[in-house]
Amino acid sequence: MTTSQHPPTDLKVGFIGLGNVGGKLAGSLVRNGVEVMVRDLDRGAAQRFIDNGAGWADSPAEMAAACDVVITCLPSPAASAAVMEADDGVLAGLRPDSIWAEMSTTDESEVHRLGELVRALGASPVDCPVSGGCHRAATGNIAIFAGCEREVFERMLPILTTMGHRILHTGALGSASILKVVTNYLATANLLSLAEALVTSKAAGMDLNTTYEAIRISSGNSFVHETESQVILNGSRDINFTMDLVVKDISLFQSVADRAGVPLELSPLFVDIFEDAQARYGAREWSPNVIRRLEDATGLEILAPGFPAEMLDDEPEKPGYEVVPDRGP
Repeated sequence: MTTSQHPPTDLKVGFIGLGNVGGKLAGSLVRNGVEVMVRDLDRGAAQRFIDNGAGWADSPAEMAAACDVVITCLPSPAASAAVMEADDGVLAGLRPDSIWAEMSTTDESEVHRLGELVRALGASPVDCPVSGGCHRAATGNIAIFAGCEREVFERMLPILTTMGHRILHTGALGSASILKVVTNYLATANLLSLAEALVTSKAAGMDLNTTYEAIRISSGNSFVHETESQVILNGSRDINFTMDLVVKDISLFQSVADRAGVPLELSPLFVDIFEDAQARYGAREWSPNVIRRLEDATGLEILAPGFPAEMLDDEPEKPGYEVVPDRGP
């Protein structure tokens, strides 16, 4: 990676939340020469960014007063609310004409609630969660959804295309959060069906290396298979995503369906399975280890040689661009 000699934006960006995803997104901004101020509850997590030129904020309010854009990337809606609404929170320092960008996977109704508080201060809200795996966040090749007014989207686009590769304007505030939990629900469905497929293949006497390739070249293939199946077969199960986050995301999807009056059948079952796995193996266990429920039940180990312990993005960092939906002639 090389640092851009011409920063993609003159806007000063504050970034709160330097965890598995947030740290990688903030890293793309710093790497490409954007003026960045960072904050995390763990000051140690911020040190590498500070060493590479980022500023440090002693409070969210201090950051909001100093920045044109404040990004939050936090593990739960409650965490975002606390950072925004504390006495020294973002809202206490947010400037008129600035932007609050919520990159957490969160609840659409909570985005709207906080968004109204942001608008009351003369600032603009946008929800812009990411999708595509932590390994792609590290290289700036992840996808980003953005829900906001078009004018806000265009102001944010140079920042979003620095952190991500394919950027989709999903519509009004909250729309990105809905589509994010839709896609996470589908990823969970893929993971659970792959766990059943791999264990059943092993029980039926299939070679697991051959099984992996059979799925990969077939109509049963998926992004989840090409990533999470690999770390399952390696045994690390390290996809940089934990069981508690899956439970949060699929529960948010269920809430969307409940509000819309859709009587789902698979979704409640997925929630039950992951809540059981979380109770057995721990909230911070890697999510692909949901397969252990079937390994324990059958006495089988779903392992095979030749697979990586973690996923790395082997594609070079590419310029980001807006994805425009095809609406026909």
